Amino acid sequence: MFTRRSVVTGMAGAVMAAPLAGNSSWAARPQRRPNLLLILADDMGFADLGCYGSEIPTPHIDSLAAAGLRFTNFHTAATCSPTRAMLLTGQDNHRVGLGNMLEIMADNQFGRPGYEGYLNDRATTVATRLTAAGYTCLMAGKWHLGQRPASLPVARGFKRSVALMESGADNFQAKPYLPQNREVHWYEDSKRIDLPPDFYSSDYYTSRLIEFIDAERASGKPFFAYLPFQAVHYPHQAPTALIEKYLPAYEAGYEAVRQMRYDKLVMLGLMPAGLNFLADPSIAAWADLPADERRRRVRQMAVYAAMLDSMDSNIGRLLDYLRTTSQLDNTLILFMSDNGADAAELDRVFKDYYAKNFDLSTDRLGEPGSYSNYGSGWARASSTPLRAFKSSAYEGGMRVPLIIRPTAAMAARTTDAFGYVTDITPTLLDAAGLPAVGDLDGQSLLPLVDGRLGRIHGPDEVIAYELAGSVAVFQGDYKLTRNVPPLGDRQWQLFNLADDPTETTDLAAGMPDLLQRLQQAYADYAARVGLVEVPADYNPLVQVGRNIGRVGHDHH
Repeated sequence: MFTRRSVVTGMAGAVMAAPLAGNSSWAARPQRRPNLLLILADDMGFADLGCYGSEIPTPHIDSLAAAGLRFTNFHTAATCSPTRAMLLTGQDNHRVGLGNMLEIMADNQFGRPGYEGYLNDRATTVATRLTAAGYTCLMAGKWHLGQRPASLPVARGFKRSVALMESGADNFQAKPYLPQNREVHWYEDSKRIDLPPDFYSSDYYTSRLIEFIDAERASGKPFFAYLPFQAVHYPHQAPTALIEKYLPAYEAGYEAVRQMRYDKLVMLGLMPAGLNFLADPSIAAWADLPADERRRRVRQMAVYAAMLDSMDSNIGRLLDYLRTTSQLDNTLILFMSDNGADAAELDRVFKDYYAKNFDLSTDRLGEPGSYSNYGSGWARASSTPLRAFKSSAYEGGMRVPLIIRPTAAMAARTTDAFGYVTDITPTLLDAAGLPAVGDLDGQSLLPLVDGRLGRIHGPDEVIAYELAGSVAVFQGDYKLTRNVPPLGDRQWQLFNLADDPTETTDLAAGMPDLLQRLQQAYADYAARVGLVEVPADYNPLVQVGRNIGRVGHDHH
């Protein structure tokens, strides 16, 4: 049995890039307050990084893991904006305006408190708290927390920002990817801007953040920098040369890649051997696909890999800048994904829209003017070995990589202690030397990083989550979950994640007392946060279509 351990030194250190240099003990805390850097990938699955078992080389992200702590049991919300709301406030998404993601908001949730669809006025961000404590707060990337003036980054604690307002956009030009968005909006500070002619999202955001950090160096103040990439959210797009580099890697198909990743996760000590996996009859066997469909699928995954490769290269560029300006050794770095891999194929849901507005030809996938997403076969490989994908409360939607690299280099370590997205803001405040604030829902993860504690959430503590009708209630090793279609059947299920991280063995019938306690814990949580349950016939994919024309720019 793969039992809970505290914090262990993994064999992974031998296969990662060399650690970043450091010269002081984290536990001793440097006299000067550390800089803080939070890097967020979008829709990246649990097994997509080299240091989490992937064939995609991510040497710069791996170097953070080689000098820090890698989490195997960290959870977020299962979609973008609710995660971002909790990430930047340390508070439950229903308290701060993102009780549901605006794009899939149920009819009965519009206009209700906690369902504003933007970061509401009750929310206080980590940037606001850090600014008050003397930090300079900077961001470049995807915001997705509302674009009314009071919701812009510069109104929520960031001194400088360049930000995409929507859930995503084309990566080469100012073009929407969703039918309900007539246009997409980038703001620099408080003013809407046009994009440069050589725009590629990952390059641009990294360059602008470096520019902001460099401009503030003379102030002598510590910085908090937030870099939320569009990568690897669809449309999957990347430089052509990178795409072609990855084509041979995926000719064996998604089952082979998934098995290879699982084997590596076991070798790295990140997952137990001998796990069971549920069959997914909705995913066609690779061998059964027609040749032209296989060729298209190979290209889709090569585009995704290239987009991730580009993001990693840009992270390397940022690390190099911090190193050459002698800022790296005093910078605490966190890297994570906002949710699990996305299996949705919008080009098949809204066929006419994508055929009209994008080049969908196989040989052009990933290039400027194209639209690419990669479907459930590859999303399942990205989520290896977890169940399901983004939007579901199964582990494939919620369990994501988190790496914390402290200001002092340390031997690579791994923890399977439970962590949750509301823990990030307390972690950043703790690193800045600020006292815990009573209205935060999470706890600092730093005692795990420096080895003071083996877990920060006690075995009796309950952490509950709901989004778009899907529910997760965590207590110790156990998880109660309920999922709406198309990935669930609205029935309660109970799993032991220590023994069964792939959620194949439902314990609900055999543990009625625990089932009832966790159901009551969820009811208490729902009442506490003002949760508005979705209707019985709610389907998020259907709701996207219903909300067209209702939740575009004018709604904000």
